[in-house]
Order: sequence, then C-alpha cells, then structure tokens
Amino acid sequence: MLPKDRVACGTRAGDSESGCRVDLGLRNKVAVVTGGARGIGKAIAESLAIEGAAVAIFDREGPSAQEAARAVRDLGARAIGLEVDVSKSEAVDAAVAATVKELGGLHVMVCNAGITRDGPSWKMTDAQWQSVLDVNLNGYFYCNRAAARVFKDQKQGRIVNVASINGLRGKFGQANYTASKGGVIALSKTLAKELGKFNVNVNVVAPGMVLTEMMAAVPPEFQATALAETVLGRFATPQDVAELIVFLVSDRARHVTGEVIKIDGGQYI
Repeated sequence: MLPKDRVACGTRAGDSESGCRVDLGLRNKVAVVTGGARGIGKAIAESLAIEGAAVAIFDREGPSAQEAARAVRDLGARAIGLEVDVSKSEAVDAAVAATVKELGGLHVMVCNAGITRDGPSWKMTDAQWQSVLDVNLNGYFYCNRAAARVFKDQKQGRIVNVASINGLRGKFGQANYTASKGGVIALSKTLAKELGKFNVNVNVVAPGMVLTEMMAAVPPEFQATALAETVLGRFATPQDVAELIVFLVSDRARHVTGEVIKIDGGQYI
C-alpha cells in the first residue's frame, strides 16, 4: 500500500471528487516549458499543471504563449506566458529571471522548442543550417545553462530535453535537424555528469513521429513510410510524450539521469 503522503484524492486540478492519484512530488514546483504554446509543449505544460506544478510557457509567439498560459490557469494552476526567442541568450536569461520572480522559483526545465528547415545537404543554405542550430541546439544550451545556475545553488532540479530518434540514426534531408538533436543528446549527457553532484537530473526524450502541426507538413508518402517503421502501428500523440516527461521530472524518477528514452512505437528498432 502506498504511504498516505504519496496519494492525493480530489485535491488538485484534474482530480475527480472521489478519484485518487499518486502524488508525483510536483505540487508547488515551478516548471519552464519552451515551445509550450502548441503541440507537444502545450501537452507538457498542461500535464505538469494537472500534477500541481506552476508553469512558465516560453514561446517565440507571445500571444500564443499567453493563450496557452490561460489554458493552464483554467486547470487550476499558476501560469505565465512569455515571448522568448530561445536562440538569444539574453532573452532566455531574462525570461528565467522573470519566472523565478513571478512564480517564486524554478525546479523543472523542459526544452521542447524546435524548428525544421529541411533539404538535402547539397542544396541546404547557410541560413537553413544556422537557423536550425540556433534554435534547436544553441537554444537548448542557453535554457539548460540558465536553469543549471539556479539548480546548482539550490541543489535540486530536473532537466528534460526533447530530441528525436533522428538524432540517433540520421535522416535524409535533415542534416541540420539531426545534427542539432544529436548535439542535444551529447549536451545532456555532459550536463548529467556535471550536475549530478548537485542533485540535478538531466534526461532526454527522443520521439519518433508525433501527431502535431509540424507533422501535418510532412508529405503523406513520408508519413506512410514512418508509420510502416513502427511496430505498434500508430504515431504518438503529444500526450504520450507529455506523460513520459512528467514521470522523468517527478520524484518517481529520482535515480534516472543521463538517459535517452525513445518514445516512438518501435520506429527506431
């Protein structure tokens, strides 16, 4: 039987009056979710809110970030939405400082913001290459660094970086994207080594195809190929990814760090 302090009954957003949920230790914690205005990021923010966390949503589209924050508040959690270009270190540092001031701290950093600018390497322009690296790799470093400064001093924190199975295996037409995601994996393993002694866990989630707006732009023939690669015969939903991330930032995963966890329905194997 679970100890009473690990079970909450009808006490948080998302609980029914008679229903009980296992307490994941996220009540009164503060989380940042980058790229949190839509898709996977929005699902992460809402899932964290349901578990009792306050959430700061960083997104390059300010009105969308604020709208997503309102949706989180509707779940009964505290939330703010901030317009943040994660490719700019000064903007990230300012947004993290604003989060600490407005929400009272920082305990979880989930980096999810990402872009694609696909094309075969021989046609890829400098701008296509650099823009993806700026957001998908530099942006993760800036956010991880800002969080690490807070976590190191308080000797507590959780970081989850969203990569991709294509950062593990490569993908035609995505030299920039796969390089960025492979870099995120290496970055995360390094930070796990550096921050472990400060009680900070750093992990990577590597999705396959996920049913998002970004996927809608993928040509149908490529979607069909990806679906055929899975062994479960389906694509992930944003909620599938969110549930894994909530586990990784919870007390239930306190001894997990430096891991790359694929969530792809068996697409990689």
